[in-house]
Amino acid sequence: MLKIIPNGSVPSNKGPEQYFTGTVRIDAPFSGTESARVGGATVTFEPGCTTAWHTHPLGQTLIVTHGQGWIQCEGEDTVVMNHGDIIFIPEGVKHWHGATPDNAMTHIAIAESLNGSPVEWLEKVTDEQYKK
Repeated sequence: MLKIIPNGSVPSNKGPEQYFTGTVRIDAPFSGTESARVGGATVTFEPGCTTAWHTHPLGQTLIVTHGQGWIQCEGEDTVVMNHGDIIFIPEGVKHWHGATPDNAMTHIAIAESLNGSPVEWLEKVTDEQYKK
């Protein structure tokens, strides 16, 4: 049987301060069920706002739907993400992502849960790390 989640039926939430820097809005209309582990959210970052460092036990896919952002994997250079880009972060790779200093960015984030969790949150991105 189809399950339709009407637009606007799930309220938006502010990104929790312990996992995000700045003003971030999360619209998370779907999550995994007993037989399906995949969940997703549309995340909007105001200019200069980011996630904290984190990993995903089964990887993550980002689909940039608006604006311009940055993503960085630990030990690598920051990479620009633009509207229309699709990014796959492999399982267990420590990374962060967010908006550039001058542009907001929205992406759809899709990840599968392992043992009930799709993410392991770590420390916040420092100003020095963000400006690299």
